[in-house]
Amino acid sequence: MDKVSGEQLEVPQEIHAYQLDGKGGILPVTDKTEATAAQPCWIHIDYEQPESLNWLNETPLLPESFKEALSGESCRPRVARQGDGTLIILRSINLNSESVPDPLVTLRVFITDSLIISSRHRPIHAVDEVVDELKKRTGPSHSGSWLVEILDFLTDQVSDFIDDIHGRVIELEDGLLDREVPERGVIALIRKQLIVLRRHLMPQRDVFSRLASERLPWMSNEDRHRMQDIADRLGRGLDDLDATIARTAVVVDELNSQLADAMNRRTYTMSLMAMLFLPATFLTGLFGVNLGGIPGGGKEHAFAIFCTCLAVVGGGILWWLKKSKWL
Repeated sequence: MDKVSGEQLEVPQEIHAYQLDGKGGILPVTDKTEATAAQPCWIHIDYEQPESLNWLNETPLLPESFKEALSGESCRPRVARQGDGTLIILRSINLNSESVPDPLVTLRVFITDSLIISSRHRPIHAVDEVVDELKKRTGPSHSGSWLVEILDFLTDQVSDFIDDIHGRVIELEDGLLDREVPERGVIALIRKQLIVLRRHLMPQRDVFSRLASERLPWMSNEDRHRMQDIADRLGRGLDDLDATIARTAVVVDELNSQLADAMNRRTYTMSLMAMLFLPATFLTGLFGVNLGGIPGGGKEHAFAIFCTCLAVVGGGILWWLKKSKWL
């Protein structure tokens, strides 16, 4: 890639525009800035901002085939190389206030030894963490270490989110043991989040492994070892994710079993009550017909005798049900 000057990096409405000083800190990007492998420049933009998107589509610093991906047209994790540049698309946990419908956000990165261009729409906390480190002069010093730091924070957030969901599933299991039925939609939302996470994190682990194995010129051996460690951590997180998905299936099965058991108990109780009152209903219906010749129709104590007979019949049925161990 040709030399990158500060004039080429003047991006309207950029979120961050820094030059790494090679010592863990940052320098401002000015007209006299010149991006080098020892001091790469980092431009972070929101592709939903019209002026930033216009710069993204017109800048000669990016290959034409990568511009569409950086402008929000792709969200599945992948890595692609063209010339000296590498395109990396990553998914991260959405820690923003509107995160319930979609648990993931997308970070798109074009990286070379001297230039880093990243784009997003919704805020990504891993980027903020790296910026804080750079401001404290304890951040990355070159392109490879910048990418490793970003992926490290992304993986930490993923692991924390998986642990949080796993804890919620355990709480649901404990509640079911105490016959506490969760609110409607709680398990469905958890299962949806787990499925979305697994769908996007599986290819992301492959992206990490590929970055660790390829001999990218802007990554040192230490960066590759850290990248492989991050890939292994994400793999363990995916194993926990699979275990959590299996536990949610057990929770759903137990919940369905409890609901079916409760329904069966109610049906059984209603059947016993019907059996108890069926003879009484028959007798009252029989003696309640408005026809002549009803036995005891003219006797003073006929009603009391009839009620006593009903009580005896009911008691006999209860004795039979208990003897048959139906009660």
